[in-house]
Amino acid sequence: MSRLWDKGLPLDERVLRYTAGEDHSLDGRLVDYDIRASIAHAEMLAAQQLLDPGDCRRICDGLRALGEEYRDGQWQIALADEDVHTALESRLTERIGAAGGRLHLGRSRNDQVLAALRLYLLDAADAASRSVAGMQQALAALEARQGDVALPGYTHMQQAMPSSVALWSAGFAAAFADAVTGLAASRRRMAQNPLGSAAGYGTPGLALDREATTEALGFAETQCPVTAVQLSRGKAEAGLLFELTLATQDLGRLASDLLLYYTQEFAYVALADDVTTGSSIMPQKRNPDVLELVRAAAATLQACLQECLMLTMKLPSGFQRDAQRMKAPLFRGIDLTIESFDVMAYLVSRTSFIAGNIRMDDSLHAAEEAYALVTREGIPFREAYRKVAARYSGGA
Repeated sequence: MSRLWDKGLPLDERVLRYTAGEDHSLDGRLVDYDIRASIAHAEMLAAQQLLDPGDCRRICDGLRALGEEYRDGQWQIALADEDVHTALESRLTERIGAAGGRLHLGRSRNDQVLAALRLYLLDAADAASRSVAGMQQALAALEARQGDVALPGYTHMQQAMPSSVALWSAGFAAAFADAVTGLAASRRRMAQNPLGSAAGYGTPGLALDREATTEALGFAETQCPVTAVQLSRGKAEAGLLFELTLATQDLGRLASDLLLYYTQEFAYVALADDVTTGSSIMPQKRNPDVLELVRAAAATLQACLQECLMLTMKLPSGFQRDAQRMKAPLFRGIDLTIESFDVMAYLVSRTSFIAGNIRMDDSLHAAEEAYALVTREGIPFREAYRKVAARYSGGA
């Protein structure tokens, strides 16, 4: 296997394993995006008369065939490939000959990996938004089923004011609507085209048309100047992880409420058997494991965000290979968010509130009584507050 940077010198197996890291196992999700970026690059080279039209056609056809074969499981990215780019280019060259070696003109693995990654992130942000929207729909369905069920509102873990399943559901639904808005905003940095920046300093002597690849790939703009590209590494990734972290924190708070409501002491909700697990020792128990793991997911997301931020925190300008280690926390955070929202949407669809078990103290209406005194007697709120407080404390 010939590597893109190979100059014929030996490479220690330990060095290969260490420097390739997890890329060969992580890059599978980038195959289609790398192919799209490579085809756009090849067509741009042909349009600029830097690549023979026949070679361009062979390159593009070969890449599309490799993509189909990958989806069919006919080949995988191996450690010897190092990454998705080498895996594709080496197989392309084996298939179409010398024309495959012309694809790399005017690009580096640096701008290519970033182009494929950003295309993937744009789709990942959309996928996460769909999962969050699924959670909103599950809450809306719960509100339609049981919105009129009275529910105490809590502050400081004490019953405080009257609420309802509708009001409780709507609060979380609004939080998730905000998450969708945040995810849409995070696309700004992902939608910048890095192709043509090469190793970070452009391609002196080559007349590349960066705007052509921007248009072909659907990026919003071409990232300029070329030296800004490597300085932007980690920002789009961290921006997405930040929004995912906020979203999973709200999801964790929803899970925390349901965990409390599911205890025998509260017994406000019933969870379906197919969303709970059993105990290995206590025959009577059904455990809300999903809720506990969802509650923990926000901690994992925050760790992914912090890892991403710290990897680039003190790097000098220009490409540094430290950024390679960003893929694992980035992909882990994306996958965990989508899985958590999907499973919680299903759990909520299988959850019901037990109205007969929900006990509400009369004192929940104390604030309403104070407001009534204000409107009925025209006294200041603080005076009304003291009168109502005295009544509930047993005073005059």
